[in-house]
Formats: sequence, structure tokens, C-alpha cells
Amino acid sequence: MPDLRLPLATYRIQFSLAFRFVDGRDLVPYLNDLGITDLYSSPRFKARRGSPHAYDVADPSKINSELGTEEEFEELAAKLRTYNMGLLLDIVPNHMAASSENPWWMDLLENGRASLFAAHFAVDWGRESAKARRRARILLPILGDLYGNVLARGEISLKLDENGFYAKYWEKRLPLDPKSYALILQPCMEKARVKGATQAAPEMERLLAAIEALPPNPQTRDDMRSRHENKERLKRDLWVAYSSSAEFKAELDECLLTASGVPDDPRSFDALDRILDEQHYRVAYWRTAAEELNYRRFFDITDLVGIRVEDPEVFDARHAEILSLTRSGDVTGLRIDHIDGLWDPSEYLERLRARVLDTEEGSTPPECTGFYVVVEKILGGEEQLPADWKVCGTTGYDYLNWLNGVFVEPAGLAKLDSFYRRFTGVQESMGEMRYRRKKQVVESLFPGELRAVGYHLGRLAAIDRVARDLPFADLTSALLEVIASFPVYRTYIRTLEVPSTDRQYLEQALVAAQQALPNTSPEVFAFLRRVLLLEIPHYAEHPEEWLGFVLGWQQFTGPCMAKGFEDTTCYNYYRLLSQNEVGSDPELADHPVDVVEFHKRNRARQERWPASLNATSTHDTKRSEDVRARINVISEMPDAWAERVERWAQNNERHKTVVDGFAAPDRNDEYMYYQTLVGAWPFCGEDMAAFRDRLRNFAQKATREAKTHSDWLNPNAGYEDAFMRFIDATLADESEFVREFSDFQKEIAPAGAVNGLAQVLLKICSPGVPDFYQGSEVWDFSLVDPDNRRPVDFQMRGSALDEIRRQEAHDLNSLIAGLVENWQDGRIKLYVTYKTLNFRRAHGELFLSGDYIGFHDPLHACAFARQKGEEWALIATPRFAYRPGAGLVNPDAWGEEALALPEGAPTRWRNVFTGDQTASLRLRDLFGRFPVALLEPVSE
Repeated sequence: MPDLRLPLATYRIQFSLAFRFVDGRDLVPYLNDLGITDLYSSPRFKARRGSPHAYDVADPSKINSELGTEEEFEELAAKLRTYNMGLLLDIVPNHMAASSENPWWMDLLENGRASLFAAHFAVDWGRESAKARRRARILLPILGDLYGNVLARGEISLKLDENGFYAKYWEKRLPLDPKSYALILQPCMEKARVKGATQAAPEMERLLAAIEALPPNPQTRDDMRSRHENKERLKRDLWVAYSSSAEFKAELDECLLTASGVPDDPRSFDALDRILDEQHYRVAYWRTAAEELNYRRFFDITDLVGIRVEDPEVFDARHAEILSLTRSGDVTGLRIDHIDGLWDPSEYLERLRARVLDTEEGSTPPECTGFYVVVEKILGGEEQLPADWKVCGTTGYDYLNWLNGVFVEPAGLAKLDSFYRRFTGVQESMGEMRYRRKKQVVESLFPGELRAVGYHLGRLAAIDRVARDLPFADLTSALLEVIASFPVYRTYIRTLEVPSTDRQYLEQALVAAQQALPNTSPEVFAFLRRVLLLEIPHYAEHPEEWLGFVLGWQQFTGPCMAKGFEDTTCYNYYRLLSQNEVGSDPELADHPVDVVEFHKRNRARQERWPASLNATSTHDTKRSEDVRARINVISEMPDAWAERVERWAQNNERHKTVVDGFAAPDRNDEYMYYQTLVGAWPFCGEDMAAFRDRLRNFAQKATREAKTHSDWLNPNAGYEDAFMRFIDATLADESEFVREFSDFQKEIAPAGAVNGLAQVLLKICSPGVPDFYQGSEVWDFSLVDPDNRRPVDFQMRGSALDEIRRQEAHDLNSLIAGLVENWQDGRIKLYVTYKTLNFRRAHGELFLSGDYIGFHDPLHACAFARQKGEEWALIATPRFAYRPGAGLVNPDAWGEEALALPEGAPTRWRNVFTGDQTASLRLRDLFGRFPVALLEPVSE
């Protein structure tokens, strides 16, 4: 049984072709010196070739060979053990790649419901399209044009290899049902007989007999296995005949060529059309996906298919290699991706812990015991992680957003709100926009899913005596309104007993939905309320159908929120971009966390989830921590910012292009652009041409995600090109705007850097486990992926840390002065990270379980103490550090503000960063030589 290992600090690595397991192995000594205790790895299992992230797992039983071999992964794990470091592995239980590299998916396409893997995938076989023809089939929306056009151009052909007959569409391989082989072999055998092919014809006849013997619809598992063995034998015999007999090969090649059709002869495609019509799937134009898809996908990505890990057999198949890694000790913790996508997250987590610990399900408490597991869970508003989940916490987006709020000046935010509305014409609040954009996303990206949920609701209405006469259209409209009004990602109802928190969210959404549709019959909402709250009529014969509806509905609301808010609202509502982040919330954006609330949330974290990750940058964040830290400075200078934006907009108007009757980019996108420049502007000496390219890529992605002027399904080349030209013109070398913006950036960058250093210190010392994204230990001004997956120069970071340690031992005062003077090079952030992480490692119990004591008095500081017995640490950072013309250190800025020590605290302290000793807790003394302070007691 694995032991519980609680990390003290994690470091996320995105393994790729450019950074493989051997590179991770060689990085271990550097991470150890930095103070990291656990490497946090992206998924390791076989993904689609060239995958930039490895979340598209194709085979969970094999390692991703693009990242390295099993032996190289073992070497990485062994190297970590040598340094007493752990390995936190990211796993993907919710979905897999719907590709030819996935053997489970290929078997399903080949055999349909007779496949040994039919239960593995979330396919709704009962949801027949009007175009299904005779039976339900899996819709494959992979064609670049209408099916008939693709067929007539000869873009689909029939092929044979060692795995059997298949249809080839460009690079895609679509296996044929072995029963349909007869449609190829029967006419081929007849032609061979006519031609006197004495070897080929009898062999084809024998193969046809084997095909005839295959049962079409086996019902039991044993029958499925028998059919599987027989069809595999058939394919082997077919390949042996093809590869060993020249006559057989020649006859079959000719038949395959003929059956594939000739582009200028429409009738020649009849055979291919008939063969494709006999498959367990229907190839279709990609635009049919939103309306007709009948398998659960990951959000709106059709080539990621949902898997049914709620089935114990599927769970065991998906997790076999994962469990082997945990039991061997190579993996010491798990990060669960997209927990809200699962049918029953609580049951999944219970089963996972039982399998990892080799115990009976239900035998372990929900607390963080036995094995370290964190979940990617977005908490909305005041939402709490379900108390019964057997995890150690979340991946830290909750912490990210409330920490960011500490550095947003409330009065300045109110002024920015007024200016944003005036400048852009956007009058909606973030909450109002979230509601509208969620409706847009459901209607445009998920109409098929909505219709399927609506049909299920209609079946329940037919049972309900009051609701059976309600119009189906009204029921579906009401359901859409409830989804759009839902305040969180999903509920977690598991039984007929609805938890009180879930009931509250449902009631809130139902009230809002009814207000949005005042002309809809109240009986519609009364019925919907009965369904969602599982108030089942006494005469309903199958109450499990009602619970099944709610369980399926819960899986649907999560993608609606993710796409409607994270991937649409956050690319349209631009009041202050630092607040538009994964896990953000309209209420938190309107009312940022102040110091008092920050301390309150940290204390709650210490009590409930002390081992939860504290993240500030991740592979999924829309902007890096340092970009957000800079943008927050705008809230401290709203009037000066507004004046500059007005001037820039006036001067840059000449660089816009008229598209569809208006100047592009529009004012909202232009405002987003200026804020993005504030956050991502490079320091002097960096490549401006490369920066322009990065901005162009970001602007295209942001424009398409926004779904206002362009989107991924229907790109608007005119608008996008106009935006690109605007970027190129405004950022032309030595342009007036570049010179002015560079001066402005130099003015606010020091305050942004102070914010960045403060975030690092607070993150490491707050309750929870500090998490670092690759490369972020120095300044990192990355934008959303793929920008944040650029190669990291670890050699530079390692050399810089070695030099810091050498100087620290030789002349600390000189080191501190040099770090402050040359803060732009990023070594000062590396130093704060290194010193604080190593202090945390040396005082592990103090930070894992020590008391949290918040300081409330100074306006311009965020400070707290950690205390356990005789051990103390005092953490203090500036807040609202912007001063025109000031540098990184500005002692005169703080006046006489001071921290008031709690009763019983030490009176004399040593600054861990500078070595200075002090009894004064005035801010001017704490931040007089170095921007942030970490203090430890000094014996009297």
C-alpha cells in the first residue's frame, strides 16, 4: 500500500518532443536546489502523434513514445527518489482520442455494439438521427464537404492491410465491419471465377464462409469474445492469402480499385456507398457535429470522445497502468483532469482511492489520507469543494483568483468600470454577459446535446399527469434558460436525496429562468423544478429514469459554463483583463478580495484543504502570473490610464480597416489589445518582431474564442486580417506608439514586478502547496496556450541559480543590491522563489499544519504569520505599490504604516532575504532594501 506523501512544493513540466523524460531527469538537481519537492508531470500515456499537450490519450496501456521509453521514465522516477522527491502525475479519466491510434475506438467502429469495448465509450445508441437509415450509427463528422461531394471526388477509397479492410479518407483510417467484407469479396470471387483464377476464387469462397459464420449481434460477453476471436482469425487468414498469393493479391487489388469508384462516373461509387452504409458509423460533413453527434465529447471537440469510467470494468481498463505506477512508488500523487466531466465524481474518487490503497470501497475517510490526489475543479462564487470527495484539494484556480484580487484597487476598479463602458460601449456586467454568452454557446455549439436532454425531459413529461400536455418547445426553452442562469459548473446529486447546496443552486437558476421567460406557463417551470429536485410523482413506475436525467444533465452543464464563460465571456468582457481567468467569477470580479477576506479564505483553507495546490500560472491560464501582476497596476492609476487610452485610440484610428461597415478592430478588442501590451510588453533587448508574432497569434485566438466577429467554425478573415494589420502598424519598429508605450511600460513595470514578487511569497507561505509552472521562477510574460508552451531555457535558469548561491555565500549585501538594481533580468524573482521554497522545506510542519495569523491594519501591505509551537515566520508584501517615477524599492512611499504583532509573537526578527535583523515592523523598514519580506525569529 502506498504511503501518503504530502508535497511541500510542486513544479509542473509539460513534456513534449522538445522536452522529454531524459530532460526531466537531468533537471531534477536544479529543481531540488530551487526547493521543489515534487515534479508535477503532464500525462505520460500514448497520445495522438504530435500532440502538444497529451490530453488526447490514444492508448492508456502504453507510454507516449514521443516523450520517451518506459526505461527513461523509470530513470526519471529513480532520479527523483534519489533526491527524496515525488512525482505528481496528471491523468485524463474523462475522454480519449477518437482516432485511428486508439485501438479501443477502432474496435468500436469496426464492430459496433458487438465490440468488446462497446461499453467503454459514452455513445447514445438510442439517439438516432433522422438520417441514420435503418439503425443507429456513430456519427463521424470528419469530412471536409458534403458526403456526396466527397464521394464523387474519389476522396474515400478502400484499402487492405494486416488489420483488415478499411476505408481511407486522406490520413484517416476507418475500419470496416468484418460482416461487410462480403460486399467486397463476393463480387470479387465471382469475377475471379469468370477469369479462371483457380487459386483466388476458392480462397475467397472459404473466407466468405467464415464471414457468414460471424454472429451479427452477440448478446453475452462470452459470445462477444468468441466473435472477436473468429473475426481476428478471419483478418489474419485474409492477410495471409493476400500477402502469399500473387493471384489473390492481383484480383483483390483490382476489386478494391473498382469498388472505390472513378471521379467522373457517378454510378461507379454505388458499391462504395453501399459498403459505407453497412458500417456501424456514418461519415459526415464536419458541420453536422453540433446537431447530430451521438457520443459525448470533451466540450465541443469532436475528436475527443467521452469514456464511461463509471463502469467498473472500464475504470479498471483505463487505470491499470496508473495503478501499477502508484503501487511501484514511481508515482506518488495524481492530478485528476476535468473532474466535472465524470458521471459521478464522488464515486470515481472513492473507487480510485480504494484501488490505489487496495482496500474496499467506502473503507477510507474522505480526508486527505493514504495517497495524494488533487482535482481540476473550478469553484464558482462561494462554492466549496464537496466535503465527501476523497481528495487532498484542488489544482488551485480558486487560490489564484482570490490572491489576484488582493492587488486590484477597489476604487480604481470602479473608475475603470465607468471608463470601460464609455470607451467601448459595452454596458453589460460580467454576470449579464455570462448569461447571454452561455445561451449563445448552447445554441451554437451544443444544439444536439440540448435536443437530446430535451427529449429525455419530454419522456418524463409524458409520465407526469400535469406536464404531459406541455409544449415540447416550451420545456426545451425553459431548460436552456436554467442552464444559462446556472451559477456554478454543475451539481453533484447522486441519489434521490438532493443535497441542500445543490438545491439552493437549482432554485436560484429556476427563479432566474422563470423571470427571463415571463410569458411561459408557470407549469413548465413547476415541472422542471420537480424533475431537477427529484420530486417524483408517486405513480411513476421507474424513478431511476428521473435520477438518470439529472445525472446526465449534470454532465452537460459543466461544458456549457466552461465554453460560455471561460472561452467566450472572458474573451469579450475586458474591464480588467487580469480578472478574466480560469476559475474567475463575476461576483469576485466586481468585488475583489481585500486583505481581510484573503486572510479569512486562507484560514478556511488551512482548516479544510491544507494540502490543496496554490497555483498562479498553469498550462491552462489565459495569462501568466506576471502578466496579471502588471495589468493589476492599471487599477491604481485609472485616470492616467484612461487619458492614455483615449490618446492612443485617437492616434491609432488611422491604422484601422473598415470591415462590414465598421472600423476594425472594434473598440472592445482595441481595449483588450492595450491591456495585453501592458501585461506582456518585453523588456529592452528582446525581439520585437517575435513579440508581434506572438500578439498576432493571441489576437486571432482571442477573436475566435470571443465568437463576436469571428469564430473557429466560421473564421472571418476580413476582421482577423484587419486586426493583424493594426498590430503590425502600431508596433512597427520605431513607431510613435512604440516609443510612447515603451515609456509608459517603464513607468508601471516596477509596480508590476513588486506585485509579481508579492504573489510568489504569498503563494509559497499561504496554507496549501505552492505550485510552479515551468519557467515561471523568473519573469514570464506568456499569454494563453500555445504561447505558454514555448521552450524554457533551463540552462539559463540553472546557471543563474548557481551564481546566486555563490554570491549569497560570498557577499550577500552585494547580491541584494545587484538583484534590486537589475530587477528586469528576472534573477530577483528566482532569488525570492529559491529562498522562500528552501525556507519552507526547512520548516515543513510549520507550513503544512502551523496556525495562520493575519494582519489587518496597514492599507498598503498584505501580511500574516505562521506559527507552530516555538516556530514562527512572518510574511509581508507591499500592496498598491505604484508611484510615478518610483523604482522597485521606495522606502518613503509607506509613511509610518506598521504591522502590529500578535500577542506572544517574537519581538526581534531576521529578514531571510537580506539577513538584516530588526525589531521594527514599519513598512518603510521592512521594504527599505528589498521589495518583500520573509522574517524568522532571532533569539534574544
